[in-house]
Amino acid sequence: MRRPPPALGIVFAVAFSLAGLAAFILLFIPGMNVYWFILAPVIFAVYQIPAVVVYALWKRKYGKKPEREDESREEGAGAPPESIKK
Repeated sequence: MRRPPPALGIVFAVAFSLAGLAAFILLFIPGMNVYWFILAPVIFAVYQIPAVVVYALWKRKYGKKPEREDESREEGAGAPPESIKK
C-alpha cells in the first residue's frame, strides 16, 4: 500500500502564500493610489513566487504521474478513431 505524501510541502506553500498576501496588504494597501492600483497585480504576483516554487518542488517529488496511453493501437498513434473515419 502506498503511503500518502508528506503534507509539509503543502503547508509551507500555503504559509508562503499567506505571508505574501499579508506582506502585500501591510506594505502597499495603506498608501494606495492609482499607480499602486495599476501595479498591484504585478507586486502581488511577485510576493506569491516563493509559494509557487515550494508547491512545484513538492508536486515534482510527490505528485501523481500522468498515465500514458498505450500507443500500440490498431489505428496507429495519432490516427482518428474508427467512428470518425468514413
